[in-house]
Amino acid sequence: MDRIDEMIAGILAREGGFVTDPSDPGGATNHGVTIGTMRRLGLDVDGDGQVTVDDVRMLRVTDAARIFRTQYFEVPRLGLLPDDLQPAVFDMYVNAGNRAVKLLQLVLIKLGAELGIDGAVGPITAAAAHRIAAEVGVQLLVDAYGVERRNWYYDLADRRPASRRYARRRDGGKGGWILRAEEFISTRWHLTLKQHRERTASWG
Repeated sequence: MDRIDEMIAGILAREGGFVTDPSDPGGATNHGVTIGTMRRLGLDVDGDGQVTVDDVRMLRVTDAARIFRTQYFEVPRLGLLPDDLQPAVFDMYVNAGNRAVKLLQLVLIKLGAELGIDGAVGPITAAAAHRIAAEVGVQLLVDAYGVERRNWYYDLADRRPASRRYARRRDGGKGGWILRAEEFISTRWHLTLKQHRERTASWG
C-alpha cells in the first residue's frame, strides 16, 4: 500500500457506504462517489445502458478507490502540493470538488501569496504552497486550511438550512462535516462544544 492508498483508505472510512438523501445535492452516493460522478465517467455497472441509483448501489469499494486516485488526486495534480498538506486537500476534494483547491488558494493568499483563485493546482499554486509551508511551517498551513474548511462548512449551513444536520447533530454536538474538518487540525485549534453551539445558535 503506497501513501495514496493510505489516504484513500482514510477517505473511504469517513465516507461510509450507500446513501440516498433528498437533501443532499450530490444525490445518491456510495463510498463517497456520487451518481453525478458516475454518470460523468459513464460507469454503467449493471450494463443496462444507463447510470442509475442501482449502479451507485452496486459500486464496489475497489472501483471507488480507483476513482479517488485518478479523478480526485491525479487529475487535479494534488501530488504537486507538500506531502503533509495532501491528505487534507485530497479529503476535501472528494467531499467538495475543486472548492478544496479554491479554499487552499484563499489560505495561501491570506498568508502572503500572490495568485488567483481558480480551483486548479498549477505550478504557481504548488510553488506558493511549498514556499508558505517553508515560511510558516507545514503544520500551521495544514491547520489554517482546516480552519478555513470548517468555516466554509458552517457558512454553507448558514445559507442552506437543509444541510445543517451535517454540521450539527440533533443533540447540538458537532456534525460530521465539522468533525471531518477537525480531524486534520491540531487539537489546539478545535472548537469547544460551547464555541460550536454559539456558532450554530442562530440556526434555532
